[in-house]
Amino acid sequence: MDYIKARTYIDESHRFGGEMGLEAITCLLEKLGNPQDDLQFLHIAGTNGKGSVGAYLAAVLQEAGYRIGRFISPTLYEYRERIQINGGYITEEAFGRLMDPVVKAIGELKAEQKPLPSPFEIETALSFLYYKEKQCDFVLLECGMGGKTDATNVIRNTKLAVITSISMDHMEYLGDTLGAIAGQKAGIIKPGSRVVTCRQEKEAMDVIEQVCKEQGCPLYVGEKTQAELVTADLDHMVFTYREETYMIHLAGSHQLENAVLALAGIRALQDAGYRISFEQIRNGMEKARWNGRFTILRKNPYLVVDGAHNPDAAKKLQESLRMYFPDREFVFLMGVFRDKQYDAIAKRMAPMAKEIVAMETPDNPRALPAEELGEVLKKYQSPEHVHVAGSLEEALQLGEELAKKEDVIVAFGSLSFIGDLTKLSEKMG
Repeated sequence: MDYIKARTYIDESHRFGGEMGLEAITCLLEKLGNPQDDLQFLHIAGTNGKGSVGAYLAAVLQEAGYRIGRFISPTLYEYRERIQINGGYITEEAFGRLMDPVVKAIGELKAEQKPLPSPFEIETALSFLYYKEKQCDFVLLECGMGGKTDATNVIRNTKLAVITSISMDHMEYLGDTLGAIAGQKAGIIKPGSRVVTCRQEKEAMDVIEQVCKEQGCPLYVGEKTQAELVTADLDHMVFTYREETYMIHLAGSHQLENAVLALAGIRALQDAGYRISFEQIRNGMEKARWNGRFTILRKNPYLVVDGAHNPDAAKKLQESLRMYFPDREFVFLMGVFRDKQYDAIAKRMAPMAKEIVAMETPDNPRALPAEELGEVLKKYQSPEHVHVAGSLEEALQLGEELAKKEDVIVAFGSLSFIGDLTKLSEKMG
């Protein structure tokens, strides 16, 4: 099968089941010979920070000479970005070729009237075939949503279970308390794995500690309080942690917590017998990159993009803006999905802006219409300072007209439009 046909098949598979749970992907992987059982995983769950922590871990392990598969979602710039090895995307040839056995297996499942996989489950299964074929040492696997019933949790050989910052998100699926959500995230913890997390709220921390105890897994906690910030600007951050000094290039006030969590994860892998030197750790941390998370696209005026799509991420974005731009005024471009807590995000962010543009995330059925978002924003900002854009291009043009040279334009609310916005910014110069 060629790449275009493979992509079309996946797009059309939305009409299949797609129920939460592991039954469909388990059936599919059995047909494919369970390639995941021949791989070793670093499994990451959490509300915010999964991508950044994964970027640090992948960079350090690559620096140490390991071959690292990485499965990420959502992607920003290119569909094939979701399946990577050492930073290189899966080729179109490999993607099309590996879809052949997947399509054959789904045909057999249909004939047997067994549950059929969702697009995400198909991509997950195909990635396992690819990582096995390429003999990856580790696969760094990000949960799509939750943990316990996420399609990625079909794996067995979890060497490291990473749980990043937990806050309220996807409550209709994961529960309406921190404890319930933490229980879902902690579902990735399996006997024989080591577990690493940051210092969570007590309700969430208690759940993680209890699951570790039940599964007999050692727990490592990356304590942000043990780190000391030496210097920080938009290009780099220098900090000390456990008497060593590190430099990172991911911007944002929350990156200190993410970096410390990744360092705790590396320590857990060292304790498990994997050879990773301090020099490799320091070099890997410095080489780590992760676009779309407090990323500066250009200056004069500054244009910042950030995937803040829930109240906790919005709070961290707000902290970062105050940290890096304490004396500047802001023009916000906001676009969200209708299934997000957009009112809470608007309540936090809108009063901070001198002007705010509501936009609709393009080509997505989950998008909240710009007009509806504009009405919500008017609850927290004077109506004359709230604008509605009919397209991403119009939103960016409006933002540039409203901003002075010394102001900062900030686009946030979803990762889904960042790739398109980046291309638009480059095109508009």
